[in-house]
Amino acid sequence: MGVFKKMGRAKILIVEDENLVARDLANMVKTLGYEVTDVIQTGEAVLKSINQNPPDLALMDIVLKGSLDGISAASILWEEHSIPVVYITSFADDLTFERAKLTEPFGYLIKPFEERELELTIETALYKAKMQLLLKEKEQWLSTILRSIGDGIIVLNPEGKVSLINPVAQKITGWSEREAIGQPLDEVFKSKEISTQNQILEASGLHETVLISRDGQEIPVEQIITPLPEEKGKGAGQVIVFRDISLRKKVEQELKESWARLHRTLEGTIQAISTTIEMRDPYTAGHQRRVARLAEAIARELQLSTAQVEGIKFAAEIHDIGKIYVPAEILSKPTKLTELEYTIIKTHPQAGYEILKNIEFPWPIAEIVLQHHERINGSGYPQALKNGQILLEARILAVADVVEAMSSHRPYRPSFGIDKALDEIKANKGILYDSEVVEACLRLFAEARFSFESPNSNRFQLHGAKKA
Repeated sequence: MGVFKKMGRAKILIVEDENLVARDLANMVKTLGYEVTDVIQTGEAVLKSINQNPPDLALMDIVLKGSLDGISAASILWEEHSIPVVYITSFADDLTFERAKLTEPFGYLIKPFEERELELTIETALYKAKMQLLLKEKEQWLSTILRSIGDGIIVLNPEGKVSLINPVAQKITGWSEREAIGQPLDEVFKSKEISTQNQILEASGLHETVLISRDGQEIPVEQIITPLPEEKGKGAGQVIVFRDISLRKKVEQELKESWARLHRTLEGTIQAISTTIEMRDPYTAGHQRRVARLAEAIARELQLSTAQVEGIKFAAEIHDIGKIYVPAEILSKPTKLTELEYTIIKTHPQAGYEILKNIEFPWPIAEIVLQHHERINGSGYPQALKNGQILLEARILAVADVVEAMSSHRPYRPSFGIDKALDEIKANKGILYDSEVVEACLRLFAEARFSFESPNSNRFQLHGAKKA
């Protein structure tokens, strides 16, 4: 037999006001292997009967005596008790049939009918009812999820009008379910675009916007729009899932302001250290700042990230911090240094590293300072590192340091001039100094996009650094 009969005999309620027809119908049902729960004659008796012995299906005559006809009784059975109904009739006018169709019956039987016809109708009705109950259960399950989920959800029909809005969406938009259903999306979900460059959001399909609630409040939200499967001949609807990110935006702004304060503090501290170093060595006053400007310009020319450029600039501003340990008389000596004095001078990168190594900078400042006198052929100090072992930031700082030092006066010698300094790095490109770094430095001077004499020369004319 059918699906229900495999699990057990299906139970049938017979509602028929003609005794002879009712008896014949009951016998036919039993012969087919079903169980008859009751045989009743009026619609009023239906509720009492199903409470005593609930059936799986009712065979219902459309026309019944009494105030509750078969159509009204069928509506109660399915809508309130989930019991499907098959109508049995020998005659009904058009108006009755129209009423019957509104109750969504699970089958019709026109008297007289054969056993096989009855069996097929019952089995079809039972299967159809089972599927509809499963679908109804899933819809209720889905509706419960949609209503309890923490995000706002708006479902649009193919015409772009709201067909569902969950409680969270109602709270954010200010629209009640009754008011929102049937409204176009741009009426319920008014928004204005904001400029974002969050690649992670874009890759995931998420999009940030500002929603304007019904009372005019502007609420930052994160949303994703997903198309629904197309309905035949009607097009596709959409599901909009969104969440209020006001708190997140507030935290982000607070973090941004906090970082800005920390950044200003860090910058001020580094400048204070730089000034302290230069006060001990008046002949090299401004050396670190000029080296920092050139190193920053070279880093931008190489199109390094904003974070790398900033790290190079800060490292350059304190790259000679280790000279604190060098006696002042050596730093200001107006004659050529002895071998011992030069050896003492050469300790300043290591000394600088020891001072800085325990400070948690966002960049490898201590390592850059340690390596700024290394050379790519291994002839530098203090560790005789070679090309692949030297940080890019230190290779940039090395070139900037040499160019500035040679083009500036020292206590023991006059300036060699910028041309001699550029000739030095050009001649030793790929030997002592990184080739790409040297080429970037030479371009800056050749194209007059950098000058030590003009503090702002590299501010607006350099190629922009990449975003971090």
